[in-house]
Amino acid sequence: MAYHMVDNNDGYESNRVSEQPLWKSYLYQLQQQAPKPKRIVSERSIPNRPEFYGREYHGPISREQATQLLRADGDYLIRESQRQPGSYTLGLRFHGDNKNYKLYFDHSSRTHYVGEKRFETMQELVQDGLITMYMELEASDYISVMAQEPVYDRVTQFQKHKHPARVGNSEVSARPGNAEVYAPVQQLQVSIAEADTAGDTAVSTATAAPQCYDYEKPHGFKMNSFKGLHWCQWCGNFMWGLVQQGMRCADCGLIIHKQCAVSVPRDCVPDMKFVKRVFGVDLTTLVKAYKTSIPFVVEVCVRELESRGLHCEGLYRECGFNEDIESIRSAFESDGAGARLEEFDDVNAVAGALKLYFRDLPIPLISFEAYPHFIAAANRESFPQRVESLRAALQALPPAHFQTLRYFLAHLVRVSRLSDSNLMGPENLGVVFGPTLLRCPESQSWAMLSELPTQRLVVELLVTGYTTLFPS
Repeated sequence: MAYHMVDNNDGYESNRVSEQPLWKSYLYQLQQQAPKPKRIVSERSIPNRPEFYGREYHGPISREQATQLLRADGDYLIRESQRQPGSYTLGLRFHGDNKNYKLYFDHSSRTHYVGEKRFETMQELVQDGLITMYMELEASDYISVMAQEPVYDRVTQFQKHKHPARVGNSEVSARPGNAEVYAPVQQLQVSIAEADTAGDTAVSTATAAPQCYDYEKPHGFKMNSFKGLHWCQWCGNFMWGLVQQGMRCADCGLIIHKQCAVSVPRDCVPDMKFVKRVFGVDLTTLVKAYKTSIPFVVEVCVRELESRGLHCEGLYRECGFNEDIESIRSAFESDGAGARLEEFDDVNAVAGALKLYFRDLPIPLISFEAYPHFIAAANRESFPQRVESLRAALQALPPAHFQTLRYFLAHLVRVSRLSDSNLMGPENLGVVFGPTLLRCPESQSWAMLSELPTQRLVVELLVTGYTTLFPS
């Protein structure tokens, strides 16, 4: 059937996209032709048969005996090793040849496996294996090039017309709060020049950070088992097999073959249907899902602290009550950017919630890739050298991380300029936020303690060198 876009009377013009079917049936038809599994039942009673095998278990017979029993494609049986009791082999006939696979059973999950895939029954394991081998036999050339003829543009074009409100965020209007809460955040940034002349109340609205759709984001693909029939949204081909047929993006739901993953562009637009949390979510994923330029948690917390916490002694150093911090976290999770932080009297709890947000990021604000550049910059000899190297290191940050760091550093500059009252100068802020904004990659965990002083110095340098690093 030809794929068409029809006039839906919502302002979109009818557009005939292609005479070609959107979904391709060739691989589906091949799967239907794959040999069907047929277990070869033992005609004798086998003593001490493992409880997780059925009558396809033949006990400790030889490979030669198994070969005589496997006569037609799809026939299979299980035998125990004569040399290694307790070790089991799956015998399977395919394409006129008998094949043998070391067979395993996971007692905790009650699943069978010979490779990465896990199956609840032997019948499913054998059926999936027969399908896979048949596809490799009959369609290896087709599969090797299928990613080169994508239907991806047609799929995404159809989705945008069918669900225009879902582009970027499927449920924004359904989330708590009003429309203004979810409008792109106007980046409240300290105007350092005004702060010098207008006192400690000078806060200006700077140019808004780039909108979320300007941020490039790769898809978060993970292997997935699909129930029912599914087609790859990149190449349009059927996703064969019974389990782990392909991959799904955890953030936008895009479904693809594993073979197609390398071809998909870095254009993930997270959907609120899949992004169900706020804390512990990748930063770029969150801002794209909520259509903001920086995480609303950062903006809301900073706004609250700017309004009533800048003069508090030990701001960020003093700990709020864990109960209050968890309540603020819960408010963000349930109410989004509509969380009412003014209901919490203790500003240290607000500060604590913001620090918790940064600590929970799976990729820290200063990302793992950029981390060595920042550490190297702080180890330079002179202050001008350090600042110049930091300027280069900032370019290694993902765009959403860069904008968030710039916004948050402007706030820390504001805090440090009031250190006479809050006692939180650049050095103290470095002590608090060094290990929070920077984390040593797990592969270099041995350096975690030794680099702690340098992490503190990085934050101190970012605060003291702010006007040079961000001249705009």
